[in-house]
Amino acid sequence: MTATAHEDPQVRARQRWMAVLARTPLVRMAETLAGLPAVPPHVMLRKPEIGSALVRARAGGDGQRFNLGEMTLTRCSVRLEGGTVGHAYLSGRRPREAELAALLDALLQDPIHGPVIEERLIAPMAEAQEASRRRRAGEIAASRVSFFTMVRGED
Repeated sequence: MTATAHEDPQVRARQRWMAVLARTPLVRMAETLAGLPAVPPHVMLRKPEIGSALVRARAGGDGQRFNLGEMTLTRCSVRLEGGTVGHAYLSGRRPREAELAALLDALLQDPIHGPVIEERLIAPMAEAQEASRRRRAGEIAASRVSFFTMVRGED
């Protein structure tokens, strides 16, 4: 029996690092690439393109689907000299970030560069992003108002 995409550890690892890269500032990605001993030559399969995507949601999180609206996104694909392909889809108009994220995605699949980038960029950024999420969740929870209905003693 083969594992589905959601159970495959390699797929899950790639989903994780792509989610981190999508929220990583341009400066951090550029610093990481500059700190590598040698970045293999690469070609653009798809130069950074800006477009839009339909965002769908569910009422109450699990109810009926509805079209929430559109969002701007930037996508890019690169291929390393060895044939490894990297992709990036980022929110907003961020062509340079999409290019670097696609390159980093390809390099993360490489057994030589992958562990270095994981240690220098992905792990610290994932931790910082999770800490930011927890901080925001705490701020939201502190301002949450609990409403309840009181029953009057009247008949």
